[in-house]
Amino acid sequence: MKRIRYIVITLLLLLAIPATTLKAETGGEGDIDVNELIFGHIGDAYEWHVVTLGDAHLTIPLPVIVKSSTGWHVFCSSHLEEGKTYEGLYIAEGGAYDGKIVERNAAGEEVRPIDISITKNVLGLFINSALLVVIMLSCARWYKKHALEQGAPKGGVGMIEATVMSIYNDVIKGCVGEDYKRYAPYLLTAFFFVLVNNLMGLIPIFPGGATVTGNIAVTMVLALCTFLFTNIFGTKAYWKDIFWPEVPTWLKVPIPMMPLIEFFGIFTKPFALMIRLFANMMAGHAAMLSLIAIIFITVKAGAVINGSMTVVAVAFGIFMNALELLVAFIQAYVFTMLSAVFIGLSRVKGHNE
Repeated sequence: MKRIRYIVITLLLLLAIPATTLKAETGGEGDIDVNELIFGHIGDAYEWHVVTLGDAHLTIPLPVIVKSSTGWHVFCSSHLEEGKTYEGLYIAEGGAYDGKIVERNAAGEEVRPIDISITKNVLGLFINSALLVVIMLSCARWYKKHALEQGAPKGGVGMIEATVMSIYNDVIKGCVGEDYKRYAPYLLTAFFFVLVNNLMGLIPIFPGGATVTGNIAVTMVLALCTFLFTNIFGTKAYWKDIFWPEVPTWLKVPIPMMPLIEFFGIFTKPFALMIRLFANMMAGHAAMLSLIAIIFITVKAGAVINGSMTVVAVAFGIFMNALELLVAFIQAYVFTMLSAVFIGLSRVKGHNE
């Protein structure tokens, strides 16, 4: 019971931090723009907002690195706070480039410079990647110091080993086929990379809170890696089944109906990987923030309604937070499994073989 009590208290504290931020931003009036708050919290930014205490906002400014029409600019994002303009650059409010650094051209139109700034998601990606490297190197260090005769590892190292063996034997070995060892390093890396980023995104305080896997650019790169592994190392039988599949001839000539369908399938598979991970992680964060926002939306409805909705919002918020822990693992597992399946389909052999 004590452990359950500690878990509940911890979850309530975690929910209280984004709730405090929402309250400060609404000014206590109850009139809030839910869409702006939700997408403002799960979106990317040039600064890392940590917490709001009263009227004070604790943020971590991040480096801005852009190349505009006047050359390269490197400065701290604090120079662009509250709509300020610095060296001809400012953060757009509204329009096609909302929330992005822009400048004005000779015609007075907003244009985007080449932007390679260290944003919140980029910094979160660096932190999570460094954490993953530390975890894996710590496990490797344990194996160097302990002989096999000393038995299986326990604690965190044992948990990592059990997870690696489960993914290796049940997913990679079962889905890829006989040359599964060739692809095991990439698939295991992809699984733990997605898992660590998913879990870190659920922690609302620094260094967590960055919705890295809820950024479609990150999931696109992951899907692109699977796309390259699938098609670069595809067998002759795989490409034959795409451009000359085993179907009646009238489906292939004179109109290459089936080859076209199979060809588009090359791109729809990684596209599904990209959208699945991105949509699930972003939707989970949006759902939790929406539940917390109910507390402040119902402020003007009276103490009874607001109090009851606060209890409901907190209860469902705790449930969603616990559910997101499960979803974080499931999405990493599904991404790895589908990648292994796609790679396995590209390793098919001809009938003679």
